[in-house]
Amino acid sequence: MLDEVDKLTFDFHGDPASALLEVLDPEQNREFRDNYLEVSFDLSQVFFITTANTAEPIPGPLYDRMEVIYLSGYTDNEKTAIAKQYLIPRQIRENGLHADEVAFTDEALRKVIRDYTREAGVRNLERKIGAICRKAATRIAEGTQKHFDITPELVEEFLEKPIFYGTEELNARTSLPGIVPGLAYTPFGGDVLFVESTRMPGGRGFQVTGSVGNVMQESARAALSYVRSRAESLDISPEFFQKNDLHMHIPAGASPKDGPSAGVTMATSLVSLISGRKVKPHLGMTGEITLRGQVLPVGGVKEKVLAAHRNGLRTVVLPERNKFDLEDVPDEVKQSMKFVFAQTVDDVLKAALEAPKSSRRAKRKTAARSSHHPGKKANDKGRSRRG
Repeated sequence: MLDEVDKLTFDFHGDPASALLEVLDPEQNREFRDNYLEVSFDLSQVFFITTANTAEPIPGPLYDRMEVIYLSGYTDNEKTAIAKQYLIPRQIRENGLHADEVAFTDEALRKVIRDYTREAGVRNLERKIGAICRKAATRIAEGTQKHFDITPELVEEFLEKPIFYGTEELNARTSLPGIVPGLAYTPFGGDVLFVESTRMPGGRGFQVTGSVGNVMQESARAALSYVRSRAESLDISPEFFQKNDLHMHIPAGASPKDGPSAGVTMATSLVSLISGRKVKPHLGMTGEITLRGQVLPVGGVKEKVLAAHRNGLRTVVLPERNKFDLEDVPDEVKQSMKFVFAQTVDDVLKAALEAPKSSRRAKRKTAARSSHHPGKKANDKGRSRRG
């Protein structure tokens, strides 16, 4: 078992990846020679397992010798079951408590999972459970109480203010036009990121901030080009882009971000800002776009859907060609969420944005109809004068 193989270092001390090339190759490791012991070993019958958080740092030749198995994050119900069967008994034992002195309710565990430890695994969950057990042990040792039933209220008392906030935070951040939740893939599972756009008077400037990489910047420019090319059909004044500067930001600025899967989110953010239409509540999206408005498939769908479920999203917009990736998502998650499969950006905008309150196109059609009846218009004006 070789843990954290993506953390290999390469310096003047040596290159461990070069040694692993021979160790992990069944065609070569029959006569693997240890240069320290000066003895040959037959490693062909050894079953090697390596672990890593992300595959990018692993050297290409070494990566080619491995069969990759991706393990996704746990659902809330799975985390609750792991905590009840394994984490809580261990923390009770390690903190000097008896099994009958502390009991966690399911509601308390879900509060810890959703408000204090949003993660793909359960490492931080065990830390928070341990902190609760230590505070309970302190009070028991002081003689103030002999038994604790850990409830959501007691969780807030022991762990103080929550680190994360639920759907209220999502609704608050998306209450203005131009702010759209997107789904991202990280080495530790999926996450929800927000794309924010704003405008100011200027001369056709456009900038993207938030520690984004080259691919993400190109996606933002592609989204802007698509919106400008479809200004007429999107009911956007052509003069808007000549008189305004646009600024797109992706918090948190300290976390590096890159990849093409935020394309639909960026395009939706720009249309939302310019048209004044807010994004629908509890909705997230992912997908790459082309200059012609096609929505291309992306990776990490299972992790992104699980992140959306953890963060309280109820509707997820996915590329049409990612429909089969939902087979890997647990049934309990699929049953609690609605999925919209989009082929074009128009499909995304229809599903994501609120209906427009008024349309300039409708006003133009009304004006065109009235211009075909000049006599009626003159008579109306005459009647108004006589009135």
